[in-house]
Amino acid sequence: MLAKGVVSVSPMQLWYRYRTRMVHGSATAETFTAAQVASKRSALIGPNSALSFDEPLYIVQGKAQYLYDAEGNQYLDCCNNVAHVGHCHPKVTAAMTKQLETLNTNSRYLHDKLVVLAERITQKMPEPLRVMYAVCSGSEANDLALRVARANVAGAWHVAVMEGAYHGHTTATLDLSPYKFDGPGGMGKPPHVHVLPCPDVYRGSNLEGRAAAQAAVAAAHQAGGRISAFYCESILSCGGQVVLPAGYLQDVYQVMHEEGALCIADEVQCGFGRVGSHFWGFQLQSVVPDVVTLGKPIGNGFPMGAVIMSQKLAKGFSNGMEYFNTCGGCTAAAAAGVAVLEAIEQDKLQQNADDVGTYLIHNLQALQKEYPCIGHVRGLGLFVGIEMVIPGSKQPAPATAKFVKEGLKIRRILVSTDGHHNHVIKIKPPMCFDRSNADSLVTHLVELLKLGVPVAVQELDRAYNPEKKSTRIQNTTWQSFSVTDAGTHSS
Repeated sequence: MLAKGVVSVSPMQLWYRYRTRMVHGSATAETFTAAQVASKRSALIGPNSALSFDEPLYIVQGKAQYLYDAEGNQYLDCCNNVAHVGHCHPKVTAAMTKQLETLNTNSRYLHDKLVVLAERITQKMPEPLRVMYAVCSGSEANDLALRVARANVAGAWHVAVMEGAYHGHTTATLDLSPYKFDGPGGMGKPPHVHVLPCPDVYRGSNLEGRAAAQAAVAAAHQAGGRISAFYCESILSCGGQVVLPAGYLQDVYQVMHEEGALCIADEVQCGFGRVGSHFWGFQLQSVVPDVVTLGKPIGNGFPMGAVIMSQKLAKGFSNGMEYFNTCGGCTAAAAAGVAVLEAIEQDKLQQNADDVGTYLIHNLQALQKEYPCIGHVRGLGLFVGIEMVIPGSKQPAPATAKFVKEGLKIRRILVSTDGHHNHVIKIKPPMCFDRSNADSLVTHLVELLKLGVPVAVQELDRAYNPEKKSTRIQNTTWQSFSVTDAGTHSS
């Protein structure tokens, strides 16, 4: 028992206090509470830079599949697919640190790590994808892929994309992202962009890829243009963790190739073994893209990305204008990328994603009969979506999804929401996520749903109009509601 006046301090709190002293260089240096950081952020950071929860978390450390706040609380991270091999993976951290201590410069100098990274990534690709361009992000990768397409498909300027797609935040890639241009603040679909409706296996709609692709090609011709590129995430992430129907991309690719367009596989979210059965998501559809774009997991948090293509396309892009990216392909990025590939192999993370993902999906599907607000469970490997609906229907339930997200956060389980109506629970944890973590997630979800969804939440869902555009982001700003007040819950 502690003596009177002595306060218990956890090891994490002691670490955080020590870290603060080291960072500020003084034991009396200023420290911040979460409220103070939030206040400073609101004054200093752009107001449309989003935070994840109604009461934002003040996160100060990460390790493997866990995050820690300033009070030493541990959270199971079920949604951070950027820390692909685990937060602060020792191999990746050591490789980056060593390289930064030795040299970090641009790709205008010869350096072995950049060519090793390119060789190892392209060896994972099917023929003829053997050339890599290095960039700093997935957005840059998709932006560069568009330049490659327009350089190789003469006279074609139009682009085809999937409904709900997000391909980046540059001006060019925002034009390719219905997730953004159809949302609040968006300017609507640009005239040179043609949108294929998102396949919905749950509701049995938009399942024919050939018809969708032919309609896009016809729309481009009617507008006086031709399609230069078709972009598609191999599994649609922001669209709601949508697994494409079997053969869908084969049909779309055939139509697009007949048009002369390039087919671009966006693997920024689902690549590097996350789907478990394959290293790349496009392999699920038995297709070979013309271009593959990479980001997020490639550096385990280090800002980097890549574009992979054939020698023929690379030569077509090399029209006399130099390609140079100051930090894309820098020595530290290359070191990080090589270490990530080695960690995936040495830690058997692709196999882990297959095993744990299958186990998790099976256990989540078992909840559907007991909890009818769970409409559909889908995914592959550690890329999983839970679609929340109004019980007795297939109507989207975005308020219920938010209730689940906020309720799990209170239980120190972190998930996110997305989809056309922000009604799909996204589960994309670091790849070291194990069966015991899956059990914890399911157990806490059951405990939350046993309370019943609050009446106020149900009313919000019934009032929601899924036909109205630009409602997805607005859902995240609905007034907060208690997830612990059992007196207002209904089963």
